[in-house]
Amino acid sequence: MPSPTLPADTGPLDDAADLAETLRPTLHRLYRRLRREDGEAGLSPLQTLLLTVVMDHPGIGVAELARRENVRGPTISAHVKSLVAAGLLDRASSPHDRRRTGLAVTSQGQATIAALRRRRTDWLAGALARLSPDARQAIRAAIEPLAEIGQ
Repeated sequence: MPSPTLPADTGPLDDAADLAETLRPTLHRLYRRLRREDGEAGLSPLQTLLLTVVMDHPGIGVAELARRENVRGPTISAHVKSLVAAGLLDRASSPHDRRRTGLAVTSQGQATIAALRRRRTDWLAGALARLSPDARQAIRAAIEPLAEIGQ
């Protein structure tokens, strides 16, 4: 009986597809593990993301926030309302156009995001510290290409 032959590598696309298939579940598990560090804040992943986006773009409107995150307007509006009610976001009139309302993260919201980032960083630093120096160097070398993919 002839031995089965493996398909020939047809180039970088096959290599990229194999790498993607291996990397995707690993990134997913890592992301889920980092999200578990958010537990005490009582925020959904989307709410955490929205707070972070507003921190990076103070004064952003709800419609622009929905477009930027590719989420339906009513969904964003509901989350914004709950974040305002929780005291994490404020609505404020634009100094340039009083008809336009923008969003700003409150000091409580900033403290919440800072605490989440600290917990995530502390967990990740502990996990990285348990790796060998060579493994940490390999991760360090992968940061730039992964950041490029994420753009």
